[in-house]
Amino acid sequence: MQDRRLFIGCFTALVATAFGFIVRTQIIDQWGIEFGLDDTQKGEIFGAGLWPFAISIVLFSLIIDRIGYGKAMAFAFACHIATAVLMIVAKGYWGLYVASFIGALGNGTVEAAINPVVATMFSKEKTKWLNILHAGWPGGLVLAGLLALGMGTDIDWRYKVGLIFLPTVAYGLILLGCPFPQNERVKAGVPFKSMLKEAGMLGALIVSILIVFEVTRVFEQMGYIFQGWSDNSKLIARMGIVAAITLGFGAYVRSLGRPMFIFLVLVMIPLAITELGTDSWITPLMEPQMTELGLQAGWVLVYTSAIMMVLRFFAGPIVHKLSPLGLLAISSLIAAVGLVALSKATGITILAAATLYGLGKTFFWPTMLGVVAEQFPKGGALTLNTISGVGMLGVGVVGAALLGNIQDKEVDRVLLANLPDLHAKVAAPEKISIFGAYRPLDQVKVKSLGVEETASIKTIQDAAKKNALTTVAVFPVVMLVCYLGLMAYFRARGGYQAEELPDHGAEGRKIAGGAKSTVH
Repeated sequence: MQDRRLFIGCFTALVATAFGFIVRTQIIDQWGIEFGLDDTQKGEIFGAGLWPFAISIVLFSLIIDRIGYGKAMAFAFACHIATAVLMIVAKGYWGLYVASFIGALGNGTVEAAINPVVATMFSKEKTKWLNILHAGWPGGLVLAGLLALGMGTDIDWRYKVGLIFLPTVAYGLILLGCPFPQNERVKAGVPFKSMLKEAGMLGALIVSILIVFEVTRVFEQMGYIFQGWSDNSKLIARMGIVAAITLGFGAYVRSLGRPMFIFLVLVMIPLAITELGTDSWITPLMEPQMTELGLQAGWVLVYTSAIMMVLRFFAGPIVHKLSPLGLLAISSLIAAVGLVALSKATGITILAAATLYGLGKTFFWPTMLGVVAEQFPKGGALTLNTISGVGMLGVGVVGAALLGNIQDKEVDRVLLANLPDLHAKVAAPEKISIFGAYRPLDQVKVKSLGVEETASIKTIQDAAKKNALTTVAVFPVVMLVCYLGLMAYFRARGGYQAEELPDHGAEGRKIAGGAKSTVH
């Protein structure tokens, strides 16, 4: 009974993380109009709702076995309440950015706890149950999407933000007083330092590069650091911070990390961009085609999420039939085809294209978690959650902003080439992002244009949105090649097999330094 309650609580907490995500996708265009945001800025806000996830998931992975899963979930609950409140009272870009940032910290903390908890509860069927757990993500997207779409487009967006409170309060009540199990690493007596060695210095290097570059970019934009510095000086400073973190970690663990783990960490970046990066933008990207059908664009994300939710509940037989890596390879191929199809689809064919994309992305995230949990059980919470952290960093720092930047640059290029006079009217001053200089449109000036000029810009913007989806299709192709390589590697070693750790009980917990926890 307690195990069922704990799993339901973990599932509901993941639903809460999805509520915040889809609410942003539903109202991002309203934010753009109300606060004068360009597409790159909207992408950065999407990113702020994703990449800070890595900070909390990685940091809590280092200490969660010592402080207990209950305290971590209490912190996540506080973050989810705070993000909804701050978003409702936000007055512009930075208010929305900070609110999204705090929500992402809460989301990362949720996964820092629930992934190792479920992997421990179902240690013999990790991939199956991690897929079932992660049905909570698309389930939350569907539920929140239906609620938000049901509210219509005329209602104040703040009411849609208020939806976040529903699952947050629910998981808080379910987990209140609920006992959490010891992680299998702790029970097996694997020392803390041995856990760190699984990720190693190379793992620390990847994580620190992504975190340091994004955190310093944000503080630079806020005017706190690097003011008046040359680009070379900024790069040297950032790399110095990365080097200090990486070398310090490496000196302690004296390990480069498991080669296969480092490889999977790198593969997780295009995986996350394919799934979450596209999902972040799918509503505005599909707006032109869905409008032609007389439907809200948000239905695309709700529909593909419904496919994910249903299929993840039946992941067990599929994984057994194909193997985790076989499933990931097939999913990559389908996702690539689906993204290209979405970029070309018109009218009712959008449904078929969206079905392909939904099928392709369904098993990506939880199956990768399953592979890591099965291959690196000594890594405990750290390796399991680092893979998620790097994925969120990849999509938050690179993916979400990349999709926005592709659109801004494409619109600027086409408008300048074909309608230079109109370009001169609406082009904003040059801005800098992690992808270099770009010139967005001045949304205030665009609003003052006549009907004919507005229609010309919209046509160019619609074409840019399709091109963005075509560009993203490159990522699952890269993943397909990587998974085929891993399948060949395991076949040469006799086939894919999960590693298992012995349970040394109380003696193991003493060596590993773990403590039971309860949400208070």
